[in-house]
Amino acid sequence: MTTPVIRLDGVSRVFPADPPVHALTDVRLSVAHGEYVSIVGASGSGKSTLLNTLGLLDKPTSGSYMLDGLETVGLNDRERTSLRGSRIGFVFQSFHLLGYRSAVDNVAMAELYGKTGRRNRLERAEQALEQVGLGHRAGFRPDKLSGGERQRVAIARALLGRPALLLCDEPTGNLDRANTSGVLDLFDELAAKGVTLVVITHDEQVSRRAHRRVRIEDGRLWEEALCA
Repeated sequence: MTTPVIRLDGVSRVFPADPPVHALTDVRLSVAHGEYVSIVGASGSGKSTLLNTLGLLDKPTSGSYMLDGLETVGLNDRERTSLRGSRIGFVFQSFHLLGYRSAVDNVAMAELYGKTGRRNRLERAEQALEQVGLGHRAGFRPDKLSGGERQRVAIARALLGRPALLLCDEPTGNLDRANTSGVLDLFDELAAKGVTLVVITHDEQVSRRAHRRVRIEDGRLWEEALCA
């Protein structure tokens, strides 16, 4: 049996307050290699805490979080940072692109502090842009690209290190309907190629494009059937 990319077992996150805030309660979730999963919930449901937990930006108060077969709960900050950088690609609502650099340079910056030379970085960045359908726009600066194209550049950057998990936080939040559709089509293509995708969103339409949908409410998760 293949080891899942994500396995949360009894994960809880409690923030100290009076009374304490139970942001996550006994969360259990398994995501296999190549699965495309959406996690949907309203503001205040626990989405941000779950995102920070999955992205190794925060530690659970209790429970187990296995990422690609490695237990993460006992890791120190340096070990968590290293694991996050090697196993997780992040895509956010904001594109976080440098306006004065080309698309290919923005993608290549994901490995700026890596061991690969500049030429190899640029070659890999060009390949990543091809993967998201933007090879023909490699030399364009972000201000010459549409919102959907800028998000594709951000996705290419996240994919550059071939992460075990592509973790997306409201990835269509800054896009209009047409560009949203284009990005979701790209997610379909990436999933078909075996990329493991977890998309956290409040948008019901976005969540329905995934293979599986999980709802979070008051810090608790449950699986939902997707209607055809």
